Amino acid sequence: MDSSLIVEMRGITKAFPGVLANDKVTLELRQGEILALLGENGAGKSTLMSLLFGLSEPDEGEIFFKGKPAKITNPNRANDLGIGMVHQHFKLVHNFTVTENIVLGHEPWKFPSMNLGEAKKRVVELSSRYNLKVDPNARIQDISVGMQQRVEILKMLYLDAEVLIFDEPSAVLTPQEITELMNILRGLKAEGKSIILITHKLKEIKAVADRCTVLRRGQVVGTVDVASTPEATMAEMMVGRAVNFSTNKAQCSPGRTLLTVSQLNVQNSRKVLAVKDLSFEVQAGEIVGVAGVEGNGQTELVEALTGLRAVVSAPSSWGLRT
Repeated sequence: MDSSLIVEMRGITKAFPGVLANDKVTLELRQGEILALLGENGAGKSTLMSLLFGLSEPDEGEIFFKGKPAKITNPNRANDLGIGMVHQHFKLVHNFTVTENIVLGHEPWKFPSMNLGEAKKRVVELSSRYNLKVDPNARIQDISVGMQQRVEILKMLYLDAEVLIFDEPSAVLTPQEITELMNILRGLKAEGKSIILITHKLKEIKAVADRCTVLRRGQVVGTVDVASTPEATMAEMMVGRAVNFSTNKAQCSPGRTLLTVSQLNVQNSRKVLAVKDLSFEVQAGEIVGVAGVEGNGQTELVEALTGLRAVVSAPSSWGLRT
């Protein structure tokens, strides 16, 4: 068995009712590398990593960690081995501080109460060492999404994880935060960490990954060296056909206004305004994009427009014109 491998997943199969999510998948992660796991939505990437992190168990196949068979039945077992995971949707308690979230489940007790002093010192040391710049006393509800992601990274480092799994980490970040995340990943690799990066963004793979394993419809299409493989080749492996990266669009000539939204206010599930005084128009024959990282009101806006969520205010100018 190759001694450079820290994780091996051999012949992994996982099925759900009506869906074969992973079909005899083999994946190898080398010590100290960044391995990209590339595939379209539904290709089986997150399912495969949930098996490695112990969120569920494979129907068939074996997992090896540092050359030894590993039965990973739950996330605690994964943590014990040295495997951590940053999920696409963070697992943080919003009214807890950064330090309280990091030690949650591994609280340092000094009878008769918790001793967070030493934990804070370690959080500060780790934050400085990996250039994460996180305030250990800040409450999660008061920091940005990008900082919340760094807290999730610190949770793994606090537990001395050697294998770090990132599930679509850039999906919730601004372009500047994505650049900072890429630098963090490079720093983690330089410290000897082994990283699996789940993504479908080719530019991010080119920026930081060493190798790329491609999944399509639950099966491994192949593993390539990132530096010597063009983006077009990886894209073709991902979708099963040649991909045209250029687009030719005719000049838009919008018609009459079909939808007018004026000063729309919508609350999220925590009764906080997610959409505030929003106004825009949609005209016939055009496509209007709504840009923003996840959690900035896009879902609440769509639900309000489709009648799935009540609005705080609905001025008379809000509605469809026929």
